[in-house]
Amino acid sequence: MSIQNQYLFYGKTITSAETFTMLSPAVNETVLIKSIRVSNLSGSNKPLITLKDNNIALFNAQELAHNASLELLTQPLIVEGGTTFTYTTSGTVSAGVAIGISYLNIKKEVTT
Repeated sequence: MSIQNQYLFYGKTITSAETFTMLSPAVNETVLIKSIRVSNLSGSNKPLITLKDNNIALFNAQELAHNASLELLTQPLIVEGGTTFTYTTSGTVSAGVAIGISYLNIKKEVTT
């Protein structure tokens, strides 16, 4: 079995209240998230964001101050293969919420 490591970035600008799967590693993968940065692009609205790892709320209804950015992690976060990492936004999001995730994807390959 060999292991391949890939350093990756996921980024998205959210403009409506929604639930979306950001990362969904395969069963032979493990994702190690180093950074989750969210930015509220609105000058007046304060939307909420919830982040879930395998349906466990890690950040529940975190309010985002207007015209501000926030680093959500102080320690790395693991997303195991076969699970999902999702966000849900609520409130007024029309001006945009940007989210960026820096992570290491560890992919285990079976060699025969």
